[in-house]
Amino acid sequence: MVLCDTNIFISAFNGRIDAIDQLDKIGLAEIALSAVTVMELFQGMGNKNELAQMKKRIKFYDVIQIDNAISEKAIEFIEKYKLSQGLQIPDAIIGATAVVYQIPLYTLMSGISTFYRG
Repeated sequence: MVLCDTNIFISAFNGRIDAIDQLDKIGLAEIALSAVTVMELFQGMGNKNELAQMKKRIKFYDVIQIDNAISEKAIEFIEKYKLSQGLQIPDAIIGATAVVYQIPLYTLMSGISTFYRG
């Protein structure tokens, strides 16, 4: 299983070929999303039509809900990396999800798609 960051889905939905190809390579059944990613994707929708389309796009993926272990790890990440790296809460929660579940995180950093293994 691979946890995919919000920016991967945005890139794929906007037609970025490398993101689409990598998602295809991972396979639908092996992709997971953080509940935060679902929130961020929904937040980006401009109207009910767009929201309905987004719901159709993501309904096939497993969604990992935020639990105590994820919250505690995210707090640890914020404490450790907020000042030095500017870590934001959504990214801390998504990263913590990957670490707690011990699954790779697929994300874009500086425009380059990258896998992080916790």
